[in-house]
Amino acid sequence: MSLLERLNKDMVQAMKNKEKDKLTTIRMIKSSLQNEAIKLGKQELSEEEELTVLSREMKQRKDSLQEFEKAGREDLVEKLRTEITHVEVYMPQQLSEEELTEIVKESIAETGAASKADMGRVMAAIMPKVKGKSDGSLVNKLVQQHLS
Repeated sequence: MSLLERLNKDMVQAMKNKEKDKLTTIRMIKSSLQNEAIKLGKQELSEEEELTVLSREMKQRKDSLQEFEKAGREDLVEKLRTEITHVEVYMPQQLSEEELTEIVKESIAETGAASKADMGRVMAAIMPKVKGKSDGSLVNKLVQQHLS
């Protein structure tokens, strides 16, 4: 079942169950997917393109969450946490820190990186492998730890 089909099915279910927050989040995700398809001039997005859109949606919400927490806007913080849990349902299973550390070590060995100056090369090798399965800031932190 494609992501759009799954979203449509969940949207109908959310309407039946009168889950306003979930319905709103699903509609935002669908809208983002459709906008991306229009932007790329396609009828349907590939799985990788869908994952890119989902990752972008998740990152936007997490960034906003941090800003709202700093500003003390608890009303918006709670709303965003709810949205994040709804978006996570459609994301692939996240890698554990141990699995991510292994990928970082392998990528450092593959690229022959020796110092922080090689960080860009290592990140370029890792990110396609972990796309949608891990947060980029965590990957960055682990690469810095292993290159120092």
